[in-house]
Amino acid sequence: MLRIGLLTSGGDCQALNATMRGIVKTVLRNSKEKVEIYGFEDGYQGLIYGRYRKMSWADFSGVLIKGGTILGTSRTPFKLLDTPEADGVEKVPAMVKNYRKLDLDCLFVLGGNGSTKTANRLREEGLNVIALPKTIDNDTYGTDMTFGFPSAIDIATKCIDDIHTTADSHRRVFVIEIMGHKVGWIPLYAGIAGGADVILIPEIPYEMDNVIDAIEQRERDGGRFSIIVVAEGAITKKEAAMKKKDYKRLVAQRVKPSIAYDIAEEIAARTDREVRVAVPGHTQRGGEPNAQDRIFATQCGVEAAMSCLTGEYGCMIALRNGHMMRVPLEEVAGKLKYVDPDSELVREAKMLGISFGDE
Repeated sequence: MLRIGLLTSGGDCQALNATMRGIVKTVLRNSKEKVEIYGFEDGYQGLIYGRYRKMSWADFSGVLIKGGTILGTSRTPFKLLDTPEADGVEKVPAMVKNYRKLDLDCLFVLGGNGSTKTANRLREEGLNVIALPKTIDNDTYGTDMTFGFPSAIDIATKCIDDIHTTADSHRRVFVIEIMGHKVGWIPLYAGIAGGADVILIPEIPYEMDNVIDAIEQRERDGGRFSIIVVAEGAITKKEAAMKKKDYKRLVAQRVKPSIAYDIAEEIAARTDREVRVAVPGHTQRGGEPNAQDRIFATQCGVEAAMSCLTGEYGCMIALRNGHMMRVPLEEVAGKLKYVDPDSELVREAKMLGISFGDE
């Protein structure tokens, strides 16, 4: 008997169900033993409290195109992993106990950086764990892509596309806030795909003088409007030079909902242009997965299943240079993958005339 567990942890995204379908379908088709499948509800919380349900192939039929997660999800911060729950339950011992109680042969964890760190901790506790790289932010270290990222780019790009006509009609400057708290992959890709004039991301600190110059230069070139794409975590050069605690204090003291509103207010004051803010927010992680996401999620599911069937545990499934690979969890857990400011894509965007506010 082969007993496997599944859980989805952290923020949701569009291709979680497609990935689980890939795992289950591959295991059932290729296992020489009878298979039992257990789905843990609401992420690691389900593993902690033993909230699970026995599942069959029928539960995964028709979910390829369904967004979100049929198991539910939640956040269990790694930094609080050794802090008891409000009711006194010790998280790690409880997770190990429930894994052992079900006599699992493998636990598949679909999650991002924090979830992967916890998966690695469970590996250290002696559990057979395989992680799959889920996050719209594409910031999981060790893989060129994460599932959820392609769909999020499509949604963010569609938002930018739709802003063009109203911006042009009213000769407005639009500041569009795109998800990206610590890294700027979505703003970078969507900004280029959507024809943004300025892209501000955490990895490239900016100066407002340069942003204003870009807007005014576009107007001199005959442009009726400007599109400024701003990552949630965009940061000025002055702020980047601050000590971490001082910057956190500054952010906590902001009156506006986010940095996008501060930027819009300053642009309006300094250019006398009509400025508006657009925030697509959680729509970027909602809806159906696009074709690329479905394909990559399926690949991840198949590779994870085969890793289990061949007894290769303690790894994360990854895409590197066009090839699916299995990388040791301890090599990737707790690390972020940042946009390289000197990358070809950034260089090409600058050659095209897109400003990143740094020069």
